Amino acid sequence: MSDCPTVQLSKNLRIHHPWVFGRLLDKPNERIPPGTIVDAMNPDGTFAGRGFYNARARIGLRVLTTDQSEVVDAAFFAARLGQAVAWRREQGLLQPRCGVRLVHAEGDGLSGLVVDLFDDVLAIQFFSAGMFRQREVIKAALLELFPAARVYWFAEKRVQKQESFDCWEMEAPSSVVIEEHGVKFQVAVGSKHKTGFFADQRDNRRLLSELCAGKSVADLCCHSGGFALFAKVKGQASKVVGVDLDAEEALPTARANAALNGADIEFLAADVMDWLRDAAKSKTTYDVVILDPAKQTRSADKVDEALNDYYHMNRLAMPVVARGGILLSCSCSGLITEEQFLGVIKQAARDSGRQAQVFRLSGAGTDHPFMAHVPEGRYLKAVWCRIT
Repeated sequence: MSDCPTVQLSKNLRIHHPWVFGRLLDKPNERIPPGTIVDAMNPDGTFAGRGFYNARARIGLRVLTTDQSEVVDAAFFAARLGQAVAWRREQGLLQPRCGVRLVHAEGDGLSGLVVDLFDDVLAIQFFSAGMFRQREVIKAALLELFPAARVYWFAEKRVQKQESFDCWEMEAPSSVVIEEHGVKFQVAVGSKHKTGFFADQRDNRRLLSELCAGKSVADLCCHSGGFALFAKVKGQASKVVGVDLDAEEALPTARANAALNGADIEFLAADVMDWLRDAAKSKTTYDVVILDPAKQTRSADKVDEALNDYYHMNRLAMPVVARGGILLSCSCSGLITEEQFLGVIKQAARDSGRQAQVFRLSGAGTDHPFMAHVPEGRYLKAVWCRIT
């Protein structure tokens, strides 16, 4: 028998999804601190699941196992982390100077935890009070797998508030240089984008480079210059422009990355919507346009607003793509489905008087797996269109 505290579900459930919202849980008789490992029981007395309980969070229970015999202890976390790392190793992703997601939360059976590896730095991100309470266990297990690694952990302020825990600031490690398909990137873990790099677009950057030979390319919302670098260095594009609003961290990093690779790329600080309007007015077009904005919503009640934002960006981008050119349009908003995003592309093409011939749909790389029963894990959607 488990010695975990117990909480009761308000109705009998066979749990499949790792998130059980607070409204489905009865209030326990005694206070249970946020992030405590509990057994969730059905009203009929049967076992439903074991995981992190948090009465103060919207997700009241993060289920780690529905096997009553499986103990959630240090060995449990070591095993799950080992399985996650083994998958990346099997995929050939753990190369020298790599930038790889080692743990992708629910996709690896570890709700509330993300771990990225950048060369010798382990960047650990906590999304739940429960995972934060296990931080030393997680750190120890990861260092067993990567003994020479440096560790940096963090949690966004909004997450700490939602989940009721305090994650103090660690001193950020010195920046490292990683390599992705031969292209070098400088990664500053602990910067504004805390893990320092968007590893999820790895495969899409490589695929994009195959379409750029001799072409003019605009990388919009370019961040540290990922697509721009691949277009120029691997794709041999004739001209590449990168645009981003963040002139403090993103663009200096992008310029440093260009210098690191000896690439001639023009990086501009501008609001992408304004830049697109100006380009359309001057009838400036590009053979390849990448539109990869930041997440547009974290709230289900703001999905319509986010879809509207995506529509306006794509509507403005269509006239800037040369006839017969390529538009790669991305959404990293997990609450927006691929079907909804395709609807945005369809409407934007129609209203701009263009046609969008979709030739590929893709997402994140194999280091960002998602469970079939947790579709929210497939947050990245990439729509590849030929614009005529």
